[in-house]
Amino acid sequence: MRILLADDHGIVRRGMRSLLDAEPGLEVVGEAANGREALKLLESLRPDMAILDVSMPLLNGIEVATQAMKAWPDLKIIMLSMYSDEAYVVRALSAGARGYLLKEATEEDLLPAVRAVAAGRSFFSPAIASILLADYVRHLKQRGLEDSYDILSDREKEVLQLLAEGKSNKEAAGVLNLSLSTVETHRLKMMQKLGLHNTAEIVLYAVRKGIIA
Repeated sequence: MRILLADDHGIVRRGMRSLLDAEPGLEVVGEAANGREALKLLESLRPDMAILDVSMPLLNGIEVATQAMKAWPDLKIIMLSMYSDEAYVVRALSAGARGYLLKEATEEDLLPAVRAVAAGRSFFSPAIASILLADYVRHLKQRGLEDSYDILSDREKEVLQLLAEGKSNKEAAGVLNLSLSTVETHRLKMMQKLGLHNTAEIVLYAVRKGIIA
């Protein structure tokens, strides 16, 4: 797994590089101190994964992720941030990130995140999941609503988890031994019941519910 690090703090990059280079099968192939440099290195180095700071000079990490995914859709992206509020997480997911780590917990979460995202799964700092769940529960109480998870069928719950883990509709169909059209129908019904509109919201809901880490 060839990895690009992008963070405007050299000490953060050095710490991450030390952890990653010591791990068999991982290699840091480049470092960037700003968003524009990150895009140039992505083009020249073509790494398998990019670990991007949300707040970088010249071009922020979320915009880097957005542009990178258009050019290299197979790139795996993990976002680093000091922000734990839902708006940043949603923006990161919408940009194509599969992992979101708080900088304060990078050391203990970095390797598990890299392993998970490399395997096609999502990963979020545990603190993020707790915050999102608390915000979600508060939102439901304010609106006098109940969580709709329990009204999903068993098959819809299976589809929810597989999609949240990063599987495509076709891959989910293979895992469940169902036709593609059947999975698409389950996905549509599941999203309607939960009030979800896109893949980013599916992942976010699954994190809140503890369905994925």
